Amino acid sequence: MTNYLDQLNEAQREAVLQKNGAMIIIAGAGSGKTRVLTYRIAHLMKQGVDSFSILALTFTNKAAREMKDRIGKMVGHSEAKNLWMGTFHSVFARILRSEADKLGFPKNFTIYDTQDSVRLISAIIKEMQLDKDRYKPKQVLSRISSFKNSLITVKAYYNNSELQETDKMANRPRIGEIYQQYVDRCFKAGAMDFDDLLLRTNELLTRFPDVLAKYQDRFRYILVDEYQDTNHSQYLIVRALADKFQNICVVGDDSQSIYAFRGANIQNILNFQRDYEDVKIFKLEQNYRSTSNIVEAANSVIDKNKTKLDKEIWTDNSKGEKIKVMRTLSEGEEGRFVANSIFENKMNHQLKNRSFAVLYRTNAQSRAIEDALRKKDIAYRIYGGLSFYQRKEIKDVLSYLRLIVNPNDEEALKRVINYPARGVGQTTIEKLSVAANHYKKSIFEILENIDKVDLKINSGTKLKLQNFVTMIKSFQIEAQIKNAFEVADFVIKQTKIIKELEKDSAPEAVSKVENVQELLNGIKDFIDEQNEEPEDGTERKTDTSLAFFLEDVALATDLDNEKDKNEDSVSLMTIHLAKGLEFEYVYIVGLEENLFPSAMSMNTRSELEEERRLFYVALTRAEKQAYLSYAHSRYRWGKLVDCEPSRFLEEIDDKYIDFMTPKVSPNINKFINEDIFGDVPQDKVRFKKPVQRAIIKPKSKQKPKTVPKTIQISAPKNLKKVSNLNQNLFDSNITVGNVVQHSKFGKGEVVSLEGVGSNKKAEINFDSVGNKKLLLQFAKLKILG
Repeated sequence: MTNYLDQLNEAQREAVLQKNGAMIIIAGAGSGKTRVLTYRIAHLMKQGVDSFSILALTFTNKAAREMKDRIGKMVGHSEAKNLWMGTFHSVFARILRSEADKLGFPKNFTIYDTQDSVRLISAIIKEMQLDKDRYKPKQVLSRISSFKNSLITVKAYYNNSELQETDKMANRPRIGEIYQQYVDRCFKAGAMDFDDLLLRTNELLTRFPDVLAKYQDRFRYILVDEYQDTNHSQYLIVRALADKFQNICVVGDDSQSIYAFRGANIQNILNFQRDYEDVKIFKLEQNYRSTSNIVEAANSVIDKNKTKLDKEIWTDNSKGEKIKVMRTLSEGEEGRFVANSIFENKMNHQLKNRSFAVLYRTNAQSRAIEDALRKKDIAYRIYGGLSFYQRKEIKDVLSYLRLIVNPNDEEALKRVINYPARGVGQTTIEKLSVAANHYKKSIFEILENIDKVDLKINSGTKLKLQNFVTMIKSFQIEAQIKNAFEVADFVIKQTKIIKELEKDSAPEAVSKVENVQELLNGIKDFIDEQNEEPEDGTERKTDTSLAFFLEDVALATDLDNEKDKNEDSVSLMTIHLAKGLEFEYVYIVGLEENLFPSAMSMNTRSELEEERRLFYVALTRAEKQAYLSYAHSRYRWGKLVDCEPSRFLEEIDDKYIDFMTPKVSPNINKFINEDIFGDVPQDKVRFKKPVQRAIIKPKSKQKPKTVPKTIQISAPKNLKKVSNLNQNLFDSNITVGNVVQHSKFGKGEVVSLEGVGSNKKAEINFDSVGNKKLLLQFAKLKILG
């Protein structure tokens, strides 16, 4: 292999060669940051750094696997396997497995997904007899998640009167009690949710100094990708682990920080230089992905943000086509435009479906696009819909497998104790839950000791429950001697889940059976991957256990579940999911005020700036061509509403845009024929008295002030001249540097002037919305200074 350093530009090479100390790599969109991270890790290993002592935290597990593979080709696959590399959640789940007993958890603890957590919170709300309309489970979970990501434990919550008062004001004063119950029930079930994987790691490193010292010594070199998207909890873990050697390298782009709703804190990257002494700064500013037009257009938008790091993204790529902007009458027409455009581009340029992506702000927008693509017979794939592992039939099988590994898993047990039906009713399950809470035991422990507990259930039901326990224990014995695939196959056959699904004659039943078969195929692929021999012929430790497979599934991110890389389909996804991806042709739809930017994200400047960063991310996914579209009207919440073009369209410099339909000003309805209003009465247009009172007949006897001759001509004969002259007089008063007030945009400073007479424009930098170009004859500006 040629020298890998020769494949880097100067800025990339400097970042790769920097070995020790704290460093930040500010990497613009398409600037090759993955290559820099990969080569830097490989270079450290070539310089003699032990692969076991390198910790690399990536955005997805898929990204980690691809990086490991590339590193393996450079330094040997055996050594690459030793790297601690993956997402925050996967890496720290691995640490917690080793140290869980210190926190009172079993090493085989279950990882609850969002669905599991919502079900548990729903049960708690029901048991506490709370109003489910006031305490909506998903909203309660979101509140608890925000607490955990900010390191607000139950104890910290009760010590914070402001948080409690906020919940009282929201008419949910018992949030703290639900939080306490939720934490206790997870602990009893031997389960952690996603947020716990970070919270409990922080607890581990804080309460046990010996554990902290152990991992500080292990991780001599730490690398963090997408640092701008770290939350407070992640930030503290990284700070703690890097504190001893301070060989920390963070990579990110403040312009692509788009996860504030998940607790991401952009200040982590903005303030990195304050956290460490002598920080080395490297800027990757050359974009290799997009055309010059796309890069410059994206720059012109993101420049409107005030909170940002200093960098200048540029490219050597060709100028390329201008960005196309399309206005449609409705969302249906918008969908047809996208489908027709994709079809034409495919035919004209001999392209595959996979060359195209349609990005939107909300999942609901996909419907119109899907309808149009289907009618054109264009294959598409939606990302971020219902995950394969969230389908009911798959969750049912996985719940059996989870019970084998952790019989105390309450949510898994409730799901399958009567599936397939074995005569255990909801009343019995509720009695078991009450008994478990009373004795502070898990439901499975109650079942194991069912003869010692007064449950008031009949002997027939008791026998069915005992048979259920016997079945689960027999599965556990199988799991000790068989791999994940063999156990899963055994469970599916013994529980007769396939026969249960085949009882249903509906067409959906066939796909459900196929899904269960696909799950088995997936487990087989997992086993094969684990048993795969390294290319360099060295031996490595493999783990084909059921527990390891379940952890792999639990920690999979949305984009980790891609099965067929060769599938030729148009990609449909929200912009958040598009992060890190690239496509030749990108369609960004729904560019309307209150949709993008979202109506819920315009209350503060920081929220609006995040929306602008989201648009920047969307635009920079495009390699060759970007299309932007907006509808004149759209159904929102079942009602047809008029739409206004997004402010982001105005923020792109016009020289990078090609309007496929005539550009219209916001708030002006061009679809109404003015003739329907009839003629304006002629006696209303003369303005004779106001003109004469104001100009021709001064009230005082003093000689009027000298005014231009044209104003002294009687109205209305030369009214047009009076109007134009008033404008000319007004224009002459505005100069570059003036501070002016606008009725809609507020205060701003005049940056430049262009044109003459009625066409005279001023470019004004407003505090609220940034730069705007306004026609002075309509602007009604008030000069403040």
